[in-house]
Amino acid sequence: MNKLYPSARAALEGVLKDNMTLAVGGFGLCGIPEALILAVRDLGAQNLTAISNNAGVDGKGLGVLLESRQVKKMISSYVGENKEFERQFLAGELQLDFTPQGTLAEKLRAGGAGIPAFFTKTGVGTVVAEGKEIREFNGEQYVMEHSLFADISLVKAWKADKAGNLVYRYTSRNFNPNVAMASHMTIVEVEELVETGSLAPDEIHTPGIFVKRIVHNPTPAKHIEQRTTRSA
Repeated sequence: MNKLYPSARAALEGVLKDNMTLAVGGFGLCGIPEALILAVRDLGAQNLTAISNNAGVDGKGLGVLLESRQVKKMISSYVGENKEFERQFLAGELQLDFTPQGTLAEKLRAGGAGIPAFFTKTGVGTVVAEGKEIREFNGEQYVMEHSLFADISLVKAWKADKAGNLVYRYTSRNFNPNVAMASHMTIVEVEELVETGSLAPDEIHTPGIFVKRIVHNPTPAKHIEQRTTRSA
């Protein structure tokens, strides 16, 4: 089975549709599938729900889909660094399911593992728990959280073989392994593509069974989210 596609646009054509839920890897601008995000913008799908730690920054990462008004709802843990995200939310133009970061990671992991829901102490007694089931275990209260499972996952990896086995690099791993598991269709953008069998089993972070399509992007932009300098 050939999983390699000639471009991000080609990998998304025919599968991306209006009203879909997308799970997107990355943390800020670290480990984001930038070519795939731009292809979503260019293909013009509307009324999307995006599951991601945050929405990048203005004009970069998922910020480009907020600017093009293609996202109707964000399921995120952080809204900072993005003024358009903040503006749309405060103006009532964007729905937001605000989710603690660890809970978001576990909701994706559980979704990929086929676990429909789980209990956590995180958020008990706060607005995060409003409208959710609370149950007591061993004298402590826990809130029930439903897992997440998307229509399409957009993932960034450092290296892949042609079977779709993935290796992430340093902190760019972040949410990507959980995102890769939690959808019907995982599309991965990679910097290095090698032959099947050339990766040692112990270095593989995500098995190729989760990956349906691969896009080779050897020269990603790798924007710096916040550049801090000092005078000499």
